[in-house]
Amino acid sequence: MKIQNNATLELSQEEMKTYGYEVVDAIVEHFATQNDKLPVVSGSREEMEDLFLEDAPEKPSDPSTVLNFVLDKVMTKSNIVSHPKSYSFVPGPSNYISAMADSLSAGFNIFSGGWQASPAAAEMEIVTMNWLLKMFGFPQKKGGGIFTSGGSMANLTALVTARTVKCGDDFSKAIIYLSDQAHSSNIKAIRVLGFRKEQIRIIPTDGEFKFSLNKLKNAIAKDRLEGLQPFCLIATAGTTNTGTVDPLSDIAKICKKEDIWFHIDGAYGGFAILSDDGKPLLKGIEKADSLTIDPHKWFFQPYEIGCLLIKNHKWLKGTFTEKPEYLRDIEGNTSEINFYDHGIELTRRFRALKFYMSVKTFGMGEFRKAISYNIKLAEAAENFLRKSPNWEVISPATLAVINFRYNPIGNKLSEKKLDALNQRISKNVVESKEALLVTTVLNKQIVLRMCLINPRTTLDDVKETIALCETFAEEKILV
Repeated sequence: MKIQNNATLELSQEEMKTYGYEVVDAIVEHFATQNDKLPVVSGSREEMEDLFLEDAPEKPSDPSTVLNFVLDKVMTKSNIVSHPKSYSFVPGPSNYISAMADSLSAGFNIFSGGWQASPAAAEMEIVTMNWLLKMFGFPQKKGGGIFTSGGSMANLTALVTARTVKCGDDFSKAIIYLSDQAHSSNIKAIRVLGFRKEQIRIIPTDGEFKFSLNKLKNAIAKDRLEGLQPFCLIATAGTTNTGTVDPLSDIAKICKKEDIWFHIDGAYGGFAILSDDGKPLLKGIEKADSLTIDPHKWFFQPYEIGCLLIKNHKWLKGTFTEKPEYLRDIEGNTSEINFYDHGIELTRRFRALKFYMSVKTFGMGEFRKAISYNIKLAEAAENFLRKSPNWEVISPATLAVINFRYNPIGNKLSEKKLDALNQRISKNVVESKEALLVTTVLNKQIVLRMCLINPRTTLDDVKETIALCETFAEEKILV
């Protein structure tokens, strides 16, 4: 019986070229014009379903028709997180070289899980990981790490490893410590790992939003007296709310004395180590047992690429290695790293490629300059706000994050009215679509928060946004 298949899911060589040129042209046009567009979009569920809801089509469509529909209806319905006036959450400035690297990785469909599938991809991850180990003062020979989808997966990978190394199979009495400013991904990771609420200690921060060392010591001492097992502490190098860095060196001493795994979540602020202004704030980061960093934040990579660095690569392999029968023929020698043995994912994208190509293309010096510029830009924004009678700085510029609120001198508004006013300012700014500027809560006050890690954002962008805020504030006060 002869079997013939006509459904090969292929285009001709000329069709592929034409289609590819159209895609590249669209991406280039986006990069070239994104600064001139509005950064914010809106769309209700009803509106989105009107655009997209349909049964899966049985018949084919013209490739260019589908592409044009996506460019017109999908790409225009997403916030431009790389826009100079996208200040909220943690922006994603990205870069064109890394975007093209992702296209190469997907186009060649590189499997980056095991050595045999792609020794080049594995070696490139080893090389770039060594760059990062050196950058953060981790041991290059003994240390290790792995690229992940983002900081959430990196934190989860770190906590699984910490639990294995410190607790073995019995973690019924294990206690984990983090501050009230720690990122929510850590709490999510703790829950995924099956820890009970009673095993989590959220330590209050001090007036500068840093880990309170005395309260931490008291909590550890109390838990030991009750026969529990303090096993892991999560500090933060650049909190999302304020950019604050915990006292890393002091915490490291406590962890060493108490035999507690020291994990640092540097997903936001870690790469500030490349700046002369940022590096002193991160003193002690090299003392961590594990460190999360997020290149798709302040290292200007497109989504998705997070990273976990670790003091001893054997801890990862000892935690995650499994030997199913179907993989027994592809286990190489001990120097050939299978990254599926160092983390949760078996199937892995070739994330190292975009990191490698962007660093090789631009050079580390350019990344240093961009990060240093961001820190100075936030400080300039703070100086501008402090000179105005309308604005109150709630948390000063720290690692390119600043928090402030509209509180004009002489108006004597109540705290409740100030909260409502600043919330309204944010709502109106976002509804105008001219900037993405949302609130957070600090010391029970609703404040506006700017995260200024986009190297294309200028002080004029900031001033224009502040002026827009003032326009909406004055309208609200007059009403």
